[in-house]
Amino acid sequence: MTDYARLIDAETWAFIDRTNSFYPPDAVDHSVEDQRRTYDRMCEAFHAGYPEGVTASDSTVETPTHKIPIRIYRNATPNDAALVLYFHGGGFILGGLDSHDDVCAEICQRTGYEIVSVDYRLVPEHVHPAAYDDCRAAFEWAAKTYRQPIVLCGDSAGGNLAAAVSHATRGHARAPIGQVLIYPGLGGDLTKGSYVTHAEAPLLTVRDMDYYKQMRSGGKDVSKDATFAAFNDSDFSHLPPTVIVSAECDPLSDDGRVYRDRLLADGGKAHWVNEAGLVHGYLRARHSVGRARESFTRIVDAVRSLGKGEWNY
Repeated sequence: MTDYARLIDAETWAFIDRTNSFYPPDAVDHSVEDQRRTYDRMCEAFHAGYPEGVTASDSTVETPTHKIPIRIYRNATPNDAALVLYFHGGGFILGGLDSHDDVCAEICQRTGYEIVSVDYRLVPEHVHPAAYDDCRAAFEWAAKTYRQPIVLCGDSAGGNLAAAVSHATRGHARAPIGQVLIYPGLGGDLTKGSYVTHAEAPLLTVRDMDYYKQMRSGGKDVSKDATFAAFNDSDFSHLPPTVIVSAECDPLSDDGRVYRDRLLADGGKAHWVNEAGLVHGYLRARHSVGRARESFTRIVDAVRSLGKGEWNY
């Protein structure tokens, strides 16, 4: 049994306890509406506000069938080297423009880049491939709307979507110039490695992940669908320079290592950081936990350097 009392420090335990204070022990057994209300309340409580000089405006991306809400963050002192397209986490069921609002604002402030956050459709109302289709449509819109190179960034479910868009757009004239994946779920084997070692990790368990997968797939066989999970792809060549940042105490941590190794094996550039003692969802701890603060700086630095076409690893 994993000794979390040893791996996780007091600051991180305080963050875990604060997060858990919003949730009943059996959250995934509650209705989706209840889960969303709880998640939204938690995100609102952790919201750190906007840094000075950052403003945001809401807009939409038009598709033939619907409008995709987006939020565009701008810095008073802009850096036009790149545009960042951000896909939020939340298990494909939770979250939206507000859940990661302050995270996007801080990335904007610290890089100077314009950030576009995408409010993709959620399950169970819209099963796969709806979320992927929206993220791909947002990419196509950004490629037509902005002259800057595009960096993809996302956490958890959003990391899955960022990788899926990267795989699908390799031959695109405006293919992304980099991707930063934050504790992404990429379709790893639930019977091996960190999925076993950290099956009962604080804040994300393998049971949670299986629930999210079943909800998203709608019961369909998605085992060969690379838009559902990047590990379903057989080709990891010609992908953009990639930085993956995982949490050590997270069932998903091995996905970062395996993805890095597959990109390197196929001739790509990839760097993986497995953040010691951190747990899934630690972006919300970046102002209260020293380890999370340092990791967020690494994430921002990765976004900034990839946006400038630099590889510092």
